Amino acid sequence: LSSRTSAAEKEMGGAGKREKRYRAHQGFGDHHGGVTSAHTYFYADEAKCDQHLETFLRCIDASSGSSDDGFSAIKLTALARPQFLVRLSEVLVKWRRFFHQMAAEQGQAGRAVLDTKLELEKLQETLANFGIASKAESQQWFTDENLGISSTVDLLDWNSLFDNRTKFCRPLLIPNRKTGQLEPLLSRFSEEEELQMKRVLQRMDVLAKRAMEKGVRLMVDAEQSYFQPAISHLTVETQRRFNKSRPIIYNTYQCYLKEAYNNVTGDMERSRREGWHFGTKLVRGAYMEQERERAAQMGYEDPINLTYEKTNEMYHRCLDYVLEEIKHSRKASVMVASHNEDTVKFTLRRMMELGIHPSDKKVCFGQLLGMCDQITFPLGQAGFPVYKYVPYGPVNEVLPYLSRRAQENRGFMQRANRERDLLWKEVKRRLLTGSLFS
Repeated sequence: LSSRTSAAEKEMGGAGKREKRYRAHQGFGDHHGGVTSAHTYFYADEAKCDQHLETFLRCIDASSGSSDDGFSAIKLTALARPQFLVRLSEVLVKWRRFFHQMAAEQGQAGRAVLDTKLELEKLQETLANFGIASKAESQQWFTDENLGISSTVDLLDWNSLFDNRTKFCRPLLIPNRKTGQLEPLLSRFSEEEELQMKRVLQRMDVLAKRAMEKGVRLMVDAEQSYFQPAISHLTVETQRRFNKSRPIIYNTYQCYLKEAYNNVTGDMERSRREGWHFGTKLVRGAYMEQERERAAQMGYEDPINLTYEKTNEMYHRCLDYVLEEIKHSRKASVMVASHNEDTVKFTLRRMMELGIHPSDKKVCFGQLLGMCDQITFPLGQAGFPVYKYVPYGPVNEVLPYLSRRAQENRGFMQRANRERDLLWKEVKRRLLTGSLFS
């Protein structure tokens, strides 16, 4: 735990004033705990991150040699110090929360993310009243990078302002609504932490360039919610650079999160405004037990949907939004990463209704190797792009991973029984038709 505490926190005497969800706790040193269906990484040092980079490069090469339009998956916690990702996540969430607090003051509480727009003049008055920036200063802020062309500012404009003004090292004050005092949004990164930021971006750049050279698409896996804002931020920055002509980088959205739809719609709107291709992998999520236990221990709101049914609804809502975008703009692509037959049927029905053909290769499907072949094979035979997600590594690590996946998939045994019944039915059909070995 001590090795995962940032230098700035040590100087400040701890993390007592930080957001509960985005600070270290007694279990943070081992983020394996409670994870049922995903591989996690321990941070040793930057050299270990470079070793992981080499492994990912070999995986990209292997994917290129095995199929056309292949995929390779990476995890950013393998390429960066986890505590850095937590700190960056904290800053991003605070900044967005400040936007929503001001929106509530303007009578816009509860609106969808893209429908929430602050009146520019009132926003500038608020910033001046809090002593954050004079009206003249804020007017200069909102003329940069095409901000403030209209009389309103939405969350994407607000986030762009953060990118332009802070550069991750300049102090920027925001009000603490509980104390009424101004607090720095970000205490200055240490020199080592600034280097870590540069290194993780360099590693992502190396991977993206290799993927582009090899004709492979790169999927950035989602991870725990206290890492995820930073992971998504870094992934979108990479998408902006490499998805200009086609989707090379895919971001992953976990639909068991209450914020999943807002995250999908916000990032897609940014891709529309900036003209790059939106690539996404939709999953239900792999860290539910750990997330809920951590939220209970640390006293913040559970980020996970209350029921499995709510997660299904969220998945289909996000998926439908992406499919509509594919129909209208053709600048979006999605991997439906699911073992759920109802979700696959939903996708096929909506594709037919929207006129999205399998040969367009805008929609693909993925299942874990060894699971749900009764979904994978018919999709492939019908001409849909479909992939098997292949775990790799030492046997003593991969086998527990696979057993956890079986445990996490609630209907796994029912699906195993269904696969057995389908195989037996096919054996009997071949016996009766005399084509057992055909």
